Amino acid sequence: MEAGFGRYGQYGLVLLTASLVAAAAWICAGGSALNRAAARVAVRASQMREVTQIQETSFSSSVETILSKKRVVEYEVLQKQPVYELSDADYDTLLRIVEAEAGGEDENGKLLVANVVLNRVDSPLFPDTVREVVYQQDYGVYQFSPVRDGRIGRVTVSDETREAVERAVYGEDISQGALYFAARSAASGESMRWFDSSLTWLFAYGGHEFYG
Repeated sequence: MEAGFGRYGQYGLVLLTASLVAAAAWICAGGSALNRAAARVAVRASQMREVTQIQETSFSSSVETILSKKRVVEYEVLQKQPVYELSDADYDTLLRIVEAEAGGEDENGKLLVANVVLNRVDSPLFPDTVREVVYQQDYGVYQFSPVRDGRIGRVTVSDETREAVERAVYGEDISQGALYFAARSAASGESMRWFDSSLTWLFAYGGHEFYG
């Protein structure tokens, strides 16, 4: 019995040893697989970091380009040149006639009066300078009532009027080409009959009606 048990014991020991070796091999194989999986994850993470860095660099470059272009556009706007080169006398006359005619209007109402004066400067039907347009006489009568009654010399030019005139001088024109304007409430019936029968009515703004 003891000899048989010894043989069986040896067989059991061999089997146990073989099992342990197999287990160790399996663990090693599993560990290797885990290591490979971990390596793949690390590679992916590295690739994602590279992609992210590229995207961030590209985005940063795009933003810088956009901002650079924006600065160029703003610089060009700041460098815009006036459309009308006026002498000091013409500029002062334009400020005063706008203030006298449209002092109670908003900035666009003032801009419209400046537009009409400058439209006349551009038109072959009228003189070639602001001062000559404003002080023009028709059969001995001045074209603009503030010149007739002297208000043009008494006004104090407001900042809003200066801004409106500046807009006009730099080419902003909302007048639809108007060459005339009138305040119907203040004009005589005879004057308004002439406006209505001889000119083309364009639009009304504030207290003025504009004609071409």
